[in-house]
Amino acid sequence: MIVYEVRAEVEAEVAEAYRHWLEPHIREILAIPGFMHAELHAEDGGDGRAVWTVRYHLESRDALEQYLADHAPRLRAEGLARFGGRFTATRRVMELVQKFE
Repeated sequence: MIVYEVRAEVEAEVAEAYRHWLEPHIREILAIPGFMHAELHAEDGGDGRAVWTVRYHLESRDALEQYLADHAPRLRAEGLARFGGRFTATRRVMELVQKFE
């Protein structure tokens, strides 16, 4: 399993609008083949900024590569068109090695 993590730091003035946009954005991504589920995490930005991390769980690295090639440019552009420079996003990819319960 692949975990694709997107962490967004959002200016306080647009945080509510960003959060309102984020849930349908996540659901749109989950409709793409290969995505299994997602988790939304919140943390205190400490400086008035809102910070959200979305962890998408995918079936395979191939599914992630297909998403990045076919869907990510359009979806990223939508966020930039709506919120411009009012947020920053970082991304990382992890592979599940072992699950403990």
